[in-house]
Amino acid sequence: MGITDKVKNLGEQIHTGAKNAFVETLTWVLKGITGIFLGLTLGMIGQELMKFGTLMLVFFTIVITGVFLRLAKSWGLGGVLIFDLICVLVSQILRMYILLAPNM
Repeated sequence: MGITDKVKNLGEQIHTGAKNAFVETLTWVLKGITGIFLGLTLGMIGQELMKFGTLMLVFFTIVITGVFLRLAKSWGLGGVLIFDLICVLVSQILRMYILLAPNM
């Protein structure tokens, strides 16, 4: 094994490591954003139903974000994207229901 093979192997290892680090960072950031949106949405629903203040909204957002991050700890990028897709589809169904309900 010559020096060119060693340099080529080292370059491939650096490329693979950088790619894995990028995917892991992207997955972590996407989990965080998803958790914050989920927490904020459920907190706003609770705020409307129970008439609690801003401090409870922030508390609910933080708690639900933490619970989501704990539940999604073992999920990969694909799992988070599928969960986000399901959330978007459910929200569109609820939006359609809200828009059509007064006319019935």
